[in-house]
Amino acid sequence: MPDSETSGLRVMPPRLPSWLSRVVAPLPLAPLQPVLARMLARIGRAHPDLYDRLGDHAEKRFGIDPTDLPFAFVLEPRPGRPLARAVRALPGGLDASIRGPLAGLVGMAEGTLDGDALFFSRVLWVEGDVAAALALRNAIDDARIDFGKLLLGGFGPLGARLADAVRERMRALPAAGGSSWN
Repeated sequence: MPDSETSGLRVMPPRLPSWLSRVVAPLPLAPLQPVLARMLARIGRAHPDLYDRLGDHAEKRFGIDPTDLPFAFVLEPRPGRPLARAVRALPGGLDASIRGPLAGLVGMAEGTLDGDALFFSRVLWVEGDVAAALALRNAIDDARIDFGKLLLGGFGPLGARLADAVRERMRALPAAGGSSWN
């Protein structure tokens, strides 16, 4: 098990401030839907084999629940026609769901946080088909997706600087689980 000092990975992700959740809670989710569609399209273009890496799990439905935001996401990573949508609460009937602070979910996906440490320290929770959740994590981890670049890359050098500034700001926030589990 790598530790943060030897691997360079931070073990505990920061938690978004609670005021941010309160501010965005009343906002409608409809404007997020086209953003999610564009993000999935960019991921598909940048990493064309990502969805194929899921193998038998490619047709499963995943819930992604950032616990420090007032909404969650349903992801259907079907090759050729992936779908993601924002929801107020995860629906029933999902094959697997992953819950945890947004920074932990993004950090695990980008490879900047140790997903195993987050799981074993109970910062992230997996429910349902754990094999499907692991397949999703491994496929995303192999792709090394940079979500800051995906979301802000359309703004050129300014977007890259903004993504870096957001990352630095997130690192300065208090850790979600306090000290490291190990």
